[in-house]
Amino acid sequence: MLPPFDYFTYRRIRNQKQAERAARFTSLPYPYHLHITEADKEIIDRPIENLVRDVQADTTSPLNVLRTYGKVAVRAQKRTNCITELLLPEAESWLKSDINLKGPLAGIPVSLKDSIQVKGFDTSVGYAAFANKPAQEDGPMARLLKDAGAVPYAKTALPITLLSFESANGLWGTCLNPHIPGYSPGGSTGGEAALLALGGRIGIGSDVAGSVRVPAAWSGIYSLRCSTGRWPKAGVSTSMPGQEGIPSVFSPMARTLNDLTYFTRAIINMKPWKYDHSVHPISWRGDLETEAQSKPLRIGLMSNDGVVPPTPAIERAVATTVAALTEAGHTVSEITTPSNADPFTGLNLASQLLNSDGCHHFESNLHTFEPSDPGANQLRRVAHLPGPIRYLYYLYVRYIKRDKVLATLIRNFGPKTAAQLWPLTAARESFRATWHQWWDAESQQYDFILCPVNATPALPHKAMHDAVSSCGYTFLWNLLDYSAGVIPVGHVDAVRDALVTPYKTVLKRLGADNAIARGAWKHYDSGKMAGLPTAVQIVGRRWQEEQVLGYMAAVEKALEVYIDPATGGSAKYSLLDID
Repeated sequence: MLPPFDYFTYRRIRNQKQAERAARFTSLPYPYHLHITEADKEIIDRPIENLVRDVQADTTSPLNVLRTYGKVAVRAQKRTNCITELLLPEAESWLKSDINLKGPLAGIPVSLKDSIQVKGFDTSVGYAAFANKPAQEDGPMARLLKDAGAVPYAKTALPITLLSFESANGLWGTCLNPHIPGYSPGGSTGGEAALLALGGRIGIGSDVAGSVRVPAAWSGIYSLRCSTGRWPKAGVSTSMPGQEGIPSVFSPMARTLNDLTYFTRAIINMKPWKYDHSVHPISWRGDLETEAQSKPLRIGLMSNDGVVPPTPAIERAVATTVAALTEAGHTVSEITTPSNADPFTGLNLASQLLNSDGCHHFESNLHTFEPSDPGANQLRRVAHLPGPIRYLYYLYVRYIKRDKVLATLIRNFGPKTAAQLWPLTAARESFRATWHQWWDAESQQYDFILCPVNATPALPHKAMHDAVSSCGYTFLWNLLDYSAGVIPVGHVDAVRDALVTPYKTVLKRLGADNAIARGAWKHYDSGKMAGLPTAVQIVGRRWQEEQVLGYMAAVEKALEVYIDPATGGSAKYSLLDID
């Protein structure tokens, strides 16, 4: 249908899909609507390996496990609007025929980002144009999970473009932070993070610039960004098909580190390369995981990416982690990144690679007036400027506004020809080679790099209009294709994390008076943010998933025993209560 009349098509599909979702929740069998009992809480808290063992020994019913997590899903949906497609009725039937209850994930419910293909359900990615086109078969990811014994039970919210740290779209609405509803749960895998924070078990998301790590940090859970080729990615839908400048990777998320490690190990032990041609046949190397958490560690600290300094709450989370690691006998020292491959150079290069189509694909399937993401809209506006106009805009920002950072990002941000894209790809490989040599040098030899996940805790809804480019702490590692994990550390404290002077004054003092930093810091308010999670990022090298999980265990152990001198209590993060 021609615009603008296709707007009414969008509205009809939106209303239909939301009504169908509401009806599916309402029509669930009565056990799903009961209160969460002490027996349910015991299932939720039981270590995943014990739960698998009990299901296989017939001492715990997989149907009871599914119904426990179904109750969690019902309550999480009411609280956060985190679920798009509810799979529970079908999941009960899959338990009878399709699920391998002899597998390493026997009976474990797993939620999936909406972009993952499951037979009989849409893979809409938030676009009305992709709705009402249910998959005819399970994708490789869903098949692998069922063969491992896992039970897919929900698909979860994301932003329509997949290029945002928010999780809202016109088709399904806005997903809310599980701690404070006026804030984002993160994105693009925000629905997963919200569900897991409220008691879900295991989830799978995707990450192209931080999309499993920022939701983990903003919602208070754990995640692991795998290197390309270590985790299956076939059988999914995306807003940017064919984009390989910064490849998207699918990766695990979990409520606890124990669950994250067990799940990652189980999937890789299933030999995912037999399901997906893009997966490298790298078996699980348990000795590397064990070694990583059983020795004194040499840790490099990147406390600032040189573009957006961490806000006080994040700075305190990093400082607490450093203090805990030091007290535990590990060595932490600030790094100096390669001068010709610094984080800002990486941000500029990665931004051009990711959006080399000029933002064409992510908006090509939008109906007229169908809401897009406010951050993606900012990218689109710059990308669509005619070359001469963009250059004049660059001159204005660089020499009138005197903002070298934003001006640099603007100058070449637009559609690329193949002749323009090839040199950028070559620059990416050179950037990676530089970091490889840097890390190999005798003066480095770090086990891992510790850094923030994002400069701020969770931001308010629609804040991506200002903060869309504040992604350097995660985007850098996508460019390098490094493995990276996220551990929650604490919560924002209204008093301890307050700004004592206006944020613009602080940024000037720190030498970070640029629009990217101001766009993120303008939303920082420790009073309003009090209670939101804070987190840190543990970065290893390429294909070091085992080591990174081992390092995460070492960091968590250090935090568990560390006593915060300001409070006299443990620094260990506390999960949300399940009620």
